[in-house]
Amino acid sequence: MEKQVSARKPQCGCEHYKRRCKIRAPCCDKIFPCRHCHNEAVSLLTNPKDHHELVRRDVQQVICSLCNTEQQVAQICSNCGVKMGEYFCGICKFYDDDTTKEQFHCDDCGICRVGGRDKYFHCQKCGSCYSVTVRDNHVCVENSMKNYCPVCYEYLFDSIKGSTVLKCGHTMHSDCFNEMTDQNQYRCPICSKTVLDMSHYWQLLDMEIEANKMPEEYQYEVSILCNDCNSMSKAPFHILGHKCKECKSYNTRRISTPSDESNA
Repeated sequence: MEKQVSARKPQCGCEHYKRRCKIRAPCCDKIFPCRHCHNEAVSLLTNPKDHHELVRRDVQQVICSLCNTEQQVAQICSNCGVKMGEYFCGICKFYDDDTTKEQFHCDDCGICRVGGRDKYFHCQKCGSCYSVTVRDNHVCVENSMKNYCPVCYEYLFDSIKGSTVLKCGHTMHSDCFNEMTDQNQYRCPICSKTVLDMSHYWQLLDMEIEANKMPEEYQYEVSILCNDCNSMSKAPFHILGHKCKECKSYNTRRISTPSDESNA
């Protein structure tokens, strides 16, 4: 019986992408598996003046990982005919074999996204693609994604990590958001608004405060500002928290001292 030859293409690439080519960085004329590998390598250079990032659209030359032929950017190797990436974008000069990511190019973003074109829409005000599940129920913040994650400080717009849109409209990495909430941090790091449903916790605080009255000398009111509804009001002083009269949130901060109140 004749032995069958596997048609499976050999896997090459790096920790970021599986592909059968490398890129020549036009900024420094060096070869790297991908732009992320380039950026990571130059960020480790001892001279800060040498630090720079590769502009993906500027890539003109790629090197086939099978036959080592350097050539103009294209999906098919001009020498051995191998497909250098199952997904290919000629605009971003981007190759990737893992098509389960459902890559697509967004003209408004100007870069390739993952997750499926039918599952995402481009919000013109926020300046990025978001899941269709938040199309009509997210707060728009102008160019929200064109900022750094407030936890890890990585630039969000072209990050390969998933992002989460908070109730307030600000964005951060999904992993960073989960880590933050695991540490019982419920406020947005940017605007301090509540990012989780805290109604049950507020009810527990009501009961705790009711059950633990402050001594008579501490029974006075303080002026507070609510981080959630931005209203100012007065609340009975308590070491456990101060409740907003408008929205009933305990996500508040004092804007007066006992001496301020006594002199009023």
